[in-house]
Amino acid sequence: MSKSFLPIMLASALGTAALLSVAAPAQVIRNHNSNAPVDFDAGAIELQDRADRVILTGGVTATQAGLTMRASRVTAAYTSNGGIDVNRLDAVGGVTITKDDLRASSDAAIYDLGSNLITLLGNVRLTQGANRLSGGRIVIDLNAGRSTITGGASSTGNTGRVTGTFTVPQRKN
Repeated sequence: MSKSFLPIMLASALGTAALLSVAAPAQVIRNHNSNAPVDFDAGAIELQDRADRVILTGGVTATQAGLTMRASRVTAAYTSNGGIDVNRLDAVGGVTITKDDLRASSDAAIYDLGSNLITLLGNVRLTQGANRLSGGRIVIDLNAGRSTITGGASSTGNTGRVTGTFTVPQRKN
């Protein structure tokens, strides 16, 4: 697949309507090269030519320019113009994204390559060093270098609010 291949998946049944309108800034994936080639590893791959998609299953791992994504299942939607041009990646099942000291996890995620947006949905956890954030949804804008996390009610008892801990440097009095 010639275009960026950072797999991440749609989960429309996660109750996105329950998301709160309160947003908090979150850690950012900085300086990511979404045009870099991607290496992937999966238990199985199914090419569905008539549907213009590829389905990867069985402990999928994809690495692109220092960014690694893991999920149980990834679906890549593409157009074929003499080659494969991937335009959307959907992942489900224990999604984890890591780059440098950043670690994000969720139930599902979507990578829209046209707009360079990564959206993680359901039980989102974001960790960078000692800083931690939790919520229902995070949108990572790779163009703007900005991430926004919102709360969302969940079946695990999440209150629908964004929670977290930020460390502060130790100052001498």
